[in-house]
Amino acid sequence: MTDAATTRRYVLSLSCPDRPGIVHAVSGTLAEHGGNITESQQFGDADTGLFFMRVEFEVPAEQDTLEGAFGALGERFAMTWRLDVAGRRMRTVVMVSKAAHCVNDLLVRERAGTLPVDIVAVVGNHPTLRSLAEFYGKPFHHIPVTADTKATAEAKVLDLVDELDAELVVLARYMQILSPEMCGALKGRAINIHHSFLPSFKGARPYFQAHDRGVKLIGATAHYVTADLDEGPIIEQDIERVDHSYTPESLTATGADVERRALARAVRWHAEHRVLLDGHRTIVFK
Repeated sequence: MTDAATTRRYVLSLSCPDRPGIVHAVSGTLAEHGGNITESQQFGDADTGLFFMRVEFEVPAEQDTLEGAFGALGERFAMTWRLDVAGRRMRTVVMVSKAAHCVNDLLVRERAGTLPVDIVAVVGNHPTLRSLAEFYGKPFHHIPVTADTKATAEAKVLDLVDELDAELVVLARYMQILSPEMCGALKGRAINIHHSFLPSFKGARPYFQAHDRGVKLIGATAHYVTADLDEGPIIEQDIERVDHSYTPESLTATGADVERRALARAVRWHAEHRVLLDGHRTIVFK
């Protein structure tokens, strides 16, 4: 065991081509630096031939020292890897339109300390939620979007993300389709909540589409943003049972609760480095 007075807690997440010796090499590297593993999960995908791993550990070594060691290990195994301080709050920008339920839920969870993010700004294409953001002490940036100003507006958002050193962008019912250029700039670090159980009922007014089909379950999907509308890698989905008595409006109200739950879990798992990309799918270590 390591000395609690001098240890630091880190989380390592990685993916690489699967082969014998990966776990041994990772655990051996930690042992060489006096590390103690407190949580470890791994998965080998037989379909893609890739190996995924997430490890939390305590160690007296400095982060720079560990990064040097894992850099060498990464070259040996052709790894994509990330090392971070465990529990560090991830700097996050939340984008909104007019619906308040998702962003309000994220702000409540952040304040309660149950969501490991630091929401550094709320960006709205309408000014509707300015008072909500300011109630929580968050800067609100009104960046309107029209067909003619879309490119300029997206450039302003990306400049803000860079200026604030934001690591994550959350589309909390942001009712705009991002351009392929913006999707590319935010690849792997932008999460959207779609108010439907994808891949069904894509695009606008999904609860009305669901009502028209007489569904018995409604759902919400949190996924990474890509240039393909509502087709990014899925992080989390949630559902609620409904019946014939529901109207489109009551489906929408019920769905709002589902959206909040799914988005909050996806954001937390991403911030805790529990989500690894596997092509157009994700590996989620819960």
